[in-house]
Amino acid sequence: MISIILVIHVLLSLTIIGLVLLQRGKGADAGAALGGGSSGSVFGARGAANFLSRTTAVLAASFFVTSLSLAYLSSSQQAESTVSNGSVIEQASDVPAFDVPKPVEAPASDIPASE
Repeated sequence: MISIILVIHVLLSLTIIGLVLLQRGKGADAGAALGGGSSGSVFGARGAANFLSRTTAVLAASFFVTSLSLAYLSSSQQAESTVSNGSVIEQASDVPAFDVPKPVEAPASDIPASE
C-alpha cells in the first residue's frame, strides 16, 4: 500500500514541477492583452493560464493528501513493529560492560603541609 502511494506521490511531484515550469510569469500578461498571439489559441488569452494554475492547485492538494497518508501509514507501521519487537530500551545490548575507574581524590589545598 505504501509503495503504491509513494509512486503516485513521486508522479504528482514531477507533474507539479512540469506545470510550474510551463506557466508564464505575471509580466507576460501585458503582451497577451495587446494581442500577443495567444488569443487565438484553444484556451483563449487568459484560458491557458487559468487552466494551468487550476491544474497545479488540484495536483498540489493531491500531493498534500498523499504526503499526509504516507506519514500516517509510516507511523502506524512503525508503531506495529515497535510493539512486536519490543522497545529499543528493553532489548539487551551486545556491548560488553566495563568498569569505570573511581576518581582520584584531590588534596584539600595546593599548599604542602608544613612539618
